[in-house]
Amino acid sequence: MQTIEDKYERLKSLIKEKGSIAVAFSGGVDSSFLLKVASDILGDKVVAATATSPTYPAFEFKEAVNLAKKMNVRHIIFESDELEIPGFSENSPKRCYFCKNELFTILKDKARELGVDHIADGTNCDDLADYRPGREAAIETGVISPLAESGMGKGDIRILSKRLGLPTWNKPAFACLSSRFPYGTEITADRVRMIETCEDLLRGLSFKQFRVRYHGNVARIEVDEGDINRLLSGAVRKTIAHEFKKAGFKYISVDIEGYRTGSMNEAITEKSRSN
Repeated sequence: MQTIEDKYERLKSLIKEKGSIAVAFSGGVDSSFLLKVASDILGDKVVAATATSPTYPAFEFKEAVNLAKKMNVRHIIFESDELEIPGFSENSPKRCYFCKNELFTILKDKARELGVDHIADGTNCDDLADYRPGREAAIETGVISPLAESGMGKGDIRILSKRLGLPTWNKPAFACLSSRFPYGTEITADRVRMIETCEDLLRGLSFKQFRVRYHGNVARIEVDEGDINRLLSGAVRKTIAHEFKKAGFKYISVDIEGYRTGSMNEAITEKSRSN
């Protein structure tokens, strides 16, 4: 059985043999760790690449910019408006494929202009167990996933990130705001802003791990089970109700199962995944 040290050495070896890499960098736990390791090994042969879009929250973008600067890594920023991609706004189970296909296609062109040989994303082993159509786009466009290839899961990445002094080692898991919509529900700029406004409020109230799911007039809030009681306490509950309604929701519900990754995938069938 591989130890965390075995995986780490494997990762460093994989990166070293690539020569130059553009890391698809969101500022999250995985891509931050990958960028740090790649930068330590390849130096100025590494580029961080971040796409701004309506579904990429402002706070996340700011953190990515600051972290790339702190690492002293060259950082390129480009626009990718998912809402304009055919098939994306309709929000089928293949939504992520359309998004990642455009993102990686643009990034391939950027990498070619910069003389960079490879594009890498932050996919880890744990991600492979969930339904992730974006993986199909990564494979089609030749994007490599060194974390997954080295056998690293999220737990390994957090441990090693802490060892390397990365502030993201205990950062909550995050996904783009389009993941807040049930498949088949149209994604629009106004609806995305509603979600972002409400999640900014929860962040401001010191909730760490949460999601606001869009169900028409209803907002479904997921927080860690240990935070549900605080969410429902008098003052916090009233603030949330007032601000969520101000953002555009009519009703606010709390998911008693709490936060969990991929909860929107629970409702899809094998047949719908191929559509």
